[in-house]
Amino acid sequence: GIKCGGVLSAPSGNFSSPNFPGPYPYETECMWLIVVAEGSSVLLSFSHFELEYHASCAYDYLQVYNGATRDQGNLLGTFCGHSPPPPFSSAWHVMAVVFRSDRHIAKRGFAAAYWKGSGEGWQWQSICPSVLLHHPHHPCLLADACGGQLTGLSGEITSPHYPESYPNDAECRWSIGGAGSSGPLTLVFVDFQVEGGQGCGFDYVALFDGPTTAAPRLGHYCGNARPPRTVSSVPHLLIIFKSDFNIGGRGFKAYFYSAGECQEVFTAIKGNFSSPRYPNFYPNNLKCQWSIQLPLGYRVKVFFLDVELEGRSSLTGTCDYDHLAAFDGSAENGSLLGQWCGRESLEPITSRSNQLLLVLHTDRNTAKRGFSIAYVGVVPMNVSCTRTDFHIQIPVQSLAQLERNRIYLGTPSCAAQVVGGNFKIHTRFDTCGTESQKRNNTSVIVSTLYIDFSAGDQEDIHQYEVQCEPKRKEASVTLIAGPDSSRLSQAENLVDPQQREQGVTDTREIKSQDTSDIVFISICILAGLLMVIAVVGLVLL
Repeated sequence: GIKCGGVLSAPSGNFSSPNFPGPYPYETECMWLIVVAEGSSVLLSFSHFELEYHASCAYDYLQVYNGATRDQGNLLGTFCGHSPPPPFSSAWHVMAVVFRSDRHIAKRGFAAAYWKGSGEGWQWQSICPSVLLHHPHHPCLLADACGGQLTGLSGEITSPHYPESYPNDAECRWSIGGAGSSGPLTLVFVDFQVEGGQGCGFDYVALFDGPTTAAPRLGHYCGNARPPRTVSSVPHLLIIFKSDFNIGGRGFKAYFYSAGECQEVFTAIKGNFSSPRYPNFYPNNLKCQWSIQLPLGYRVKVFFLDVELEGRSSLTGTCDYDHLAAFDGSAENGSLLGQWCGRESLEPITSRSNQLLLVLHTDRNTAKRGFSIAYVGVVPMNVSCTRTDFHIQIPVQSLAQLERNRIYLGTPSCAAQVVGGNFKIHTRFDTCGTESQKRNNTSVIVSTLYIDFSAGDQEDIHQYEVQCEPKRKEASVTLIAGPDSSRLSQAENLVDPQQREQGVTDTREIKSQDTSDIVFISICILAGLLMVIAVVGLVLL
């Protein structure tokens, strides 16, 4: 029977728990949906906060959501006890606040104020008198509010009015981190124009390696030069922007991300990674990048072990919302290898170069479990065979760090030779640990190619199964031990179509070699017969 919650659509306003400042009622749930002008953000602060305390806020609590939907990807924080939540700034023009009480122990509750992030001065002044009765230092005193607590894994910040000139006498503080952040934060400026001056004493942007100004300072910038990429050493970063009484500029635009979960570079020959918080729901409003960069000559093969993202648009049938995309190379301007959404069982993909970029985009609502991915570097090689021999060829540049004896077929005694720019192994079927097997009622010759990347005490030997069907003179190579044995048990052939064509070319060459051998043997037999006839003729004469 308690009326609470509702839609708050004015540019600014106040709301509180039921009966505030008296005790709130038991077994109550309220939801306030704050909606301001599109293109703006919602700024939220609390003047009073007193709820029943529990270590995990399991009894009475208040939750703040970055958007309209109450899914875990939008959750900015859950709060209880006597410590007020920090100021919040939404990523778009909607914010939801949920209050819930159980059937025991009631406290005084909370009082909060909100305002439009890019509001003009007259909009602030309309609510300042009522707010100032309780908040003599409320941000509504500023003609242009800015700053806030940012707890997402990634996001964007701009100076007030950007890209128009920022106002004079502004002071903004963005505290980034918390609410699950575990790794260092990276801050990248994409535009920067602030009044310059010796020592940056007029207008400036200051960065601190922690949540307060007591933390070590990472930088102090002004002028037109973009600050360098900044990486914190802790899961918090404080950004302060200050302008004086005259001379402004365009300001700045920057984005941040959690380097530990949302932006990584992999250089190992094989590895695995997953979406943030996997297997729990990933956050909203993300743009994460995973770059796999292997030595020249390699290709990158990616295995999708688990994928569950927001589904396709019902209007367009395409991945307009959350999606995962793969690009050949190290940037998004490379060739698109695929784009996926929803819940699908995906086939592995292979890059054409030694680099592959995976990008995850999530929008403002509807989060899912995410994905788990494994990758392996595929050594480029050509494998062909005759009825009696294996021919294996690997470009030296792809294994430049290895000696030839680290590449062998079957046993170390069958090591590769360096011929021109290639490691080559040419061996007969009756040597080098080869064996005959029956597969699908077909006789095949099988051996194992070892490539030893071990260094020091770290053993790292990659094994490829080399197979030949002598009757057809068809060869194939398959990675034996990969990132996930259950998925690789499908015996995915690592020779791509281009290499298959090269293999066919090699086989034709070998067929021609076989034909030459037959002709040579025939000539030898004919010569022998002629010699016998000549000898017999001489004897008869």
